[in-house]
Amino acid sequence: MRHDGYDVTFWGVRGSVATPGPRTVLVGGNTSCVEVRAGNERIILDGGTGLRELGETLRHDGPINAHVFFSHVHWDHIQGVPFFAPAFDPRSSFVLHAGKRGGRTVRDALGGQMADPYFPVHLQEIEAALSFHDLEQRQRVTVGDGVVVHGIEGNHPDGVFAWRVEWKGHSVVYATDTESSSLHDHAIIDLARGADVFIYDAQFTPEQLDGGDGRGSRRGWGHSSMMDGARIAQAARVGTYVLFHHDPHQDDAAVVDKERRAQGAFERSIAAREGMTLDVIRGHRGA
Repeated sequence: MRHDGYDVTFWGVRGSVATPGPRTVLVGGNTSCVEVRAGNERIILDGGTGLRELGETLRHDGPINAHVFFSHVHWDHIQGVPFFAPAFDPRSSFVLHAGKRGGRTVRDALGGQMADPYFPVHLQEIEAALSFHDLEQRQRVTVGDGVVVHGIEGNHPDGVFAWRVEWKGHSVVYATDTESSSLHDHAIIDLARGADVFIYDAQFTPEQLDGGDGRGSRRGWGHSSMMDGARIAQAARVGTYVLFHHDPHQDDAAVVDKERRAQGAFERSIAAREGMTLDVIRGHRGA
């Protein structure tokens, strides 16, 4: 089916570990997975447990061809891969990208989580055609007809890449699992400058970051607060700032409060919720 728009749909918005249950039913409990549709191209950002939900919506659509860009390969960003139904359709094909970090490739990481004794189905048993690409910073990837994706390193243990997806003069930036710092903020601002949609790690509140909730400081864990994101969004002059990677300890009410506080600093702030779709060009939000 032909698709003419440019939109972003959130399939997993939670950080660190999936948190299903009544406390998270409105915002969602699945971990990171975002789908970008730019014309007929499908780009998937991260493969957390939300990837399974995306796969269930696609399983009856026939062959699926998509590019997947991983921010990094911590568990909460790859756990959905073995449960992604289209991966077991031999008519489908996927190009898997990640930032180049040391000697370990994206193929190694995905294969490792599906190796004995961790999982009974191995990576080589996936029936769809897979190709793997480990990218340098700022290396530009052209996807189909005019979609360009490029990324830079963020600030996270074991490394992370933030991605910018450009199409027809519009752009989406996905910068999760990165901790705000004077050094890294400048790079993120440059990447996000003028973006229509800016998805940024807002796992913690400032109080959580500093240990004010009694659980100890989270400084150095590789995550930011919603106020860090609001400040970067303002400096980069983005269209919409999306708070992402919500902390497992935050229930629905806590996420809504985090959203409210961010809006006080940057009016066009919205907390990511599972099932939410943003029209990148028109700025509309849908369920």
